[in-house]
Amino acid sequence: MARIAVIGAGMGAMATSARLAVAGHQVAVYERTETYGGAVRRFERDGFAFDTGPGLLPLPAVYRDLFIKTGKEPLEDCVELVQVDPSARHVFADGTEVSLPNASRAGVVAALEGALGSGTGERWGDFLVRAREAWDRTRRPLLEEPLWPNWRVLADREPYPSVPHKRLLRTRRAGTLAEVGAWELREARLIALLESHALAYGLDPRATPASAAVLPYLEHAFGTWYVRGGIRELARAVYERCVARKVEFHFGAEVTAVLEKDGRAAGLELSDGSTAEADFVVAGVAPGVLDRLVRGTALRGEDEIAPQQGAASRLTVLLALRGGRPEGTAHRTVVHAEDRESELDALFGTAPGMATRPTVTVLRPDDAALVPDAGHEAVALTSTVPAQPDRGWAESEVFARHAEHMIAVAERTVPQLRDRLLWHEVRTPADIAQETGAVGGAVPAPALAAAGGRLLHPSNSTAVSGLFTVGGWSHPGGGLPHAGMSGALAAGLIVEGPEFRGSQ
Repeated sequence: MARIAVIGAGMGAMATSARLAVAGHQVAVYERTETYGGAVRRFERDGFAFDTGPGLLPLPAVYRDLFIKTGKEPLEDCVELVQVDPSARHVFADGTEVSLPNASRAGVVAALEGALGSGTGERWGDFLVRAREAWDRTRRPLLEEPLWPNWRVLADREPYPSVPHKRLLRTRRAGTLAEVGAWELREARLIALLESHALAYGLDPRATPASAAVLPYLEHAFGTWYVRGGIRELARAVYERCVARKVEFHFGAEVTAVLEKDGRAAGLELSDGSTAEADFVVAGVAPGVLDRLVRGTALRGEDEIAPQQGAASRLTVLLALRGGRPEGTAHRTVVHAEDRESELDALFGTAPGMATRPTVTVLRPDDAALVPDAGHEAVALTSTVPAQPDRGWAESEVFARHAEHMIAVAERTVPQLRDRLLWHEVRTPADIAQETGAVGGAVPAPALAAAGGRLLHPSNSTAVSGLFTVGGWSHPGGGLPHAGMSGALAAGLIVEGPEFRGSQ
């Protein structure tokens, strides 16, 4: 039995802890804040409750597997999973609307044909077939296996089978998601639908590789799910599974250094001056935090992947509304920007800023646990914004103004919003930075192939023997499913050693 010290109580760290504890190891988690969950938090006021991190769960099979492997009670005995249908309602710049069924390619094709015109559904359906091929080519190396030592194969090879496109007497293939939209979908609203999947992860579709086609495919193939009571309930269930497996949690315990002995991780030093000896250390923290904790030792070799650069952040506006949620309201509505190119220029230009009419995702869950009574509604708005490492925006009026812009956009889909509004709360990148330690409140994107490896993430193993990383800033990247997968990979590497090759 090994002693294992885990830094942070985020979803990836807890997933690792539960698996290691079941394998017979003694696991202790050290979390600098007073609660678990990392970015998966909850805000409560006046009987209203809101998720402040992710609001929906893609690919729940990852957490089903975690609960199967760590105890007798399956996931559905610990939380109530609800399939969201429609998966999303989209409101486009020209006022056109379409509701897309959950996990039904045929249903989506029919809905697009009916709302956007003849041929649109067929083009989207053909795109999903190609996206599935990209998914099949990348699923194991990007999600289910430790990062390959020869990771440059993933960096240089574009897995998306783009359609040849003749341009200026030359035949070209799409290399970016924007080119996939322009050359293969060829319809402004379909392009907006495609690119919104990248934008939701803080990615510029003009620079994001075509392999990002797997993002809409994953949603269409595996569905979108909600956890009754909010995604925070999933964090609670994972935490309780860890406790049941005898994982020790130390909250308010800030780690100041990873101790090393003979070139190997040997434990932790805490801010109160105490130490915790360990045979292995698992770090579920942002790269800048880990760099400060490992003294005088390079975490990555010369040919290893550097932490993702240029990650964007998220602004969330929580709305407490009088009046109940109307029957038949979509759980999720995406209100697309009126000027898509201007929005992308504002977010990803040389001097990143925020668009005045941004793309806004509106979440309106049908959940009595989130409101004081049936005569009220809890609504959450989210928008991608630049991370703010050195801007000092947290103390300015910038985010307050942007929140007002987001509310104005949401009025397109929430009738009489202003008249119903009791109060609103703004959650900024500074809040994300406080909760996760990520510089500027940056939110990591999932790992994607191609683009020279720019959207891959560092391996779960490090140059320091016995030190492993998990969570959104390490392989396989950001997102709730990916956090759970990182836990499985790190636990496998510790239990089985470097020969571990992932699930079969």
